[in-house]
Amino acid sequence: MAKKIAIGGDHAGYEYKKKLIQRLESEGYSVKDFGPFSDASVDYPDFVHPVCEGIEKGEFDQGIVICGSGNGVAITANKHQGIRAALCWNEDLAALARQHNNANVIALPARFVSYELAEQMALVFLSTDFEGGRHQNRVNKIACS
Repeated sequence: MAKKIAIGGDHAGYEYKKKLIQRLESEGYSVKDFGPFSDASVDYPDFVHPVCEGIEKGEFDQGIVICGSGNGVAITANKHQGIRAALCWNEDLAALARQHNNANVIALPARFVSYELAEQMALVFLSTDFEGGRHQNRVNKIACS
């Protein structure tokens, strides 16, 4: 069964998001696009919150959020108790976010990395498993509730 991926962001990430959806679907992922649906200026929380709510409800396995710096979408995503979003700018960080932190959302900085690198980071993130073990205890201590 294909992994279900939720994706969203803002106008700065729109072009990357559009191309990334096509690539992920060609790899067999099931992708739900939460918007935006053009490069017109928007507020990223309007699209990131629904991505995260879907993951928290179990409707999606993982998420991808994209804006200019990656910071706004990461900060917004991490307001959700069930989300561990990691801002990444290379493939090693994308892998470690999964292996050590069990991150379930990757935040991509469209204005600071090439599309090709963003695509590779997303693919690495989605295909890397959490190592558990000593890392599970640390992940268990992240939530504030």
